[in-house]
This record gives sequence, structure tokens and C-alpha cells, in this order.
Amino acid sequence: MLNFLGTVGGNVLGLPGILGLALGMMTRNWMLGASLGGVVGIVETFLFAGFELANIGMLELIIAIGVGMLAGAVGSGIRIIGATV
Repeated sequence: MLNFLGTVGGNVLGLPGILGLALGMMTRNWMLGASLGGVVGIVETFLFAGFELANIGMLELIIAIGVGMLAGAVGSGIRIIGATV
């Protein structure tokens, strides 16, 4: 359980969370923001694994993609709500 929570927390505070949020704030399209965040999650996982498939855990990859997509969608929401105020 601690491994799971550490992986989620590391991704939220790492590249998928922060860069996904920033890329999501560049667009008003929810789907584009979420997909950009998911791409950041994939790239971050492959980057830190040294681009070797043997070093990538599926749980880590799924969590990174999910956190990136969620952060990108939240970033797009911030852009939409912030533009209407």
C-alpha cells in the first residue's frame, strides 16, 4: 500500500503532475489537455527507465498516465474558469 501511495505522490509532485497541469493550461480543450498530460506520463516513465521496456513496471506506467491525464484536464479547467472571471 505504501508503494502505491508513494508512486501516486511522486507522480503528482513530479513531471506528470506539474508539466501535465502546465500543458493543460495552454488549451481550452479538455481532451487535448488530458492527452498532453498522458503523453507526459508516458515520456516520463520511459525517460526514467532508460528507454528499456524491462525496467518499466505496468503499475508505474498506468499511474503516471492517469495522473498526467487528470492534471491536464484540471489545467484545462483552470484555463476555462479563469478566462470567464
